[in-house]
Amino acid sequence: MRMLQKDRILRYLTNNLIIGLLFLAPAIQAQDTGFVVDKIIAKVDNYIVLKSELELAYQAYLAEGNPNSDDARCELFNRLILNKLMVAKAEIDSVIVTDVEVDGNTEQRMAMILQNSGNSPEQLERAYGKSLDQIKLELREQVREQLIAREMTSRITKGITVTPAEIKKFYNKIPEDSLPFYSSDVEVAQIVRVAKVSAAQEQEAIKKLHEIRDRILQGENFNQLAAKYSEDPSAQYNGGEMGYVGRGAMVPQFEAQAFKLKIGDISQPFKSPFGFHIMQLLDRRGNEYNSRHILISAVPSEADIQKAAHDLDSVRSRIINEKLKFEQVAKEYSDDGNTKGMGGFFTDDDGSTKISMRDIDPVVYLNIDTMKVGNISRPLRYRTDDGKDAVRILYFKRKLPPHVANLTDDWNRIQSAALAEKKDKALDRWFIKARQDVFINIDPAYNYCKILE
Repeated sequence: MRMLQKDRILRYLTNNLIIGLLFLAPAIQAQDTGFVVDKIIAKVDNYIVLKSELELAYQAYLAEGNPNSDDARCELFNRLILNKLMVAKAEIDSVIVTDVEVDGNTEQRMAMILQNSGNSPEQLERAYGKSLDQIKLELREQVREQLIAREMTSRITKGITVTPAEIKKFYNKIPEDSLPFYSSDVEVAQIVRVAKVSAAQEQEAIKKLHEIRDRILQGENFNQLAAKYSEDPSAQYNGGEMGYVGRGAMVPQFEAQAFKLKIGDISQPFKSPFGFHIMQLLDRRGNEYNSRHILISAVPSEADIQKAAHDLDSVRSRIINEKLKFEQVAKEYSDDGNTKGMGGFFTDDDGSTKISMRDIDPVVYLNIDTMKVGNISRPLRYRTDDGKDAVRILYFKRKLPPHVANLTDDWNRIQSAALAEKKDKALDRWFIKARQDVFINIDPAYNYCKILE
C-alpha cells in the first residue's frame, strides 16, 4: 500500500490527516450534495469507492485549514480503499458488528445532521432529493462499513505499543529544521458541579408528560406530539420511534418499561438518566422490542443553579485556605466524567494535559485570558456538552511559551505520533497480504496515487 514518504513523519506530529474525516463524511454527505458528478473510482470485491466520498473527505480536510495537496487527496483515497478492503476481508474472516451498534451510531449521526445543519426534516429531504428513510438507510450502510473497518483496524493493531527508545528514535529522525512549531500551550483544570434539579422542577416535567399522555389517549397523534415536544433530537425525524432493539441496548429504566407494557400500552411517566419519559410499546418479539417515547428533561431553577454555585465556592475556599491539591479535589468532587479522572485537567487528542491555546475551548480561553497563572476562578456558569446547567471553577496551572517540538515539553505528542506511524506500518503489511484475497480495480485517473505499488 502506497504511503507518502515526503513529510510523512511530520504528518503524524502536525496533522491527523485521516482520523475523523472519514467518520464525518456521511454526515457531511447528507448536508452537502450535488457539488460533484459522481462515479465509481475504485472497486474492492463487491464494494465501491465513489468520487463523492473522496471529494467530501477532501473538503473536510480543507475545512480544517489545510492547504490544497494531491498527496493529501491520495492519502484519503488510500484510506477509503483500505476501509473497503477491511470490510471485504471481514466477510471472509467472519468479523461482524451488531445491529444494535450500527443502529445506535446511525441514530446519533442522523440527530447530529439535523441539529447541526439547521434544516428541518422537510428541508433536508428537498436538499438531498430523498426521503429521510432513504437517507437513513444509505447512512446506515456507510456507518456499518465504517464500524467494521474500525473493528478490523483494532484487531490488526491490537497490542502495538512504542517504547521510550522507539519514541526517541522517531523524534531523532525528524530534521532539526523541520521540527513543528507549537503555539503557546496551557494547562487548565476544572471542577464541575451540575445543578441538581429540585423536586418541584421534576414535578413540572412529570405534569407536562401527563398532559401529553392524556392528549394521546384522547386521539392525538403520538409521533406528531413527539416531534413537537420531545427533547430527544431524533424525534424530529422518527416521531420518537426507536426501532427494534434487543436487551441491553437501552438504559435499564427504559428497557424495564418495554418488557412490562403490553403492546399498544402507553406508560406512566418514568425517570431515566436522560430525564422523564412516556413510552408506547409498539411490538415485541422474543428479546427484541420496538417502542416510541417522548422525553422531557426537568430543568433546574435559578435557585438550583445558585445552590450549585454556592457549594462550589465553598470547595474553592477550602482548596485555597487549606492548601488542598486541586487535582485531588477534582477527582473526588467534580461531576464532569471527562476530566475528573485526570484531576480535572483538559487533555488533547493525545492525552496530554498541555493544550494549545488554538485548540482550547473558546469560553475557557476567554476566562483564563483574564487570570494569573496559579489562580482559581470564581464559580462560572456554563452548559455541559450534554446540555445540563452547571457551574465550574477553573485552575490556570501553567502557560508554556511558543516553542519548537521537543521531547521534554511534547513527549505525549511525539509518543502518539510514533505510535500512529507504527500502526500505519502494520496496516501497510496487512494490506499487502490481504489484497491477494480480493479483487481491486482503481480508476486510471488516479494512477498518480500509486495505491497498489
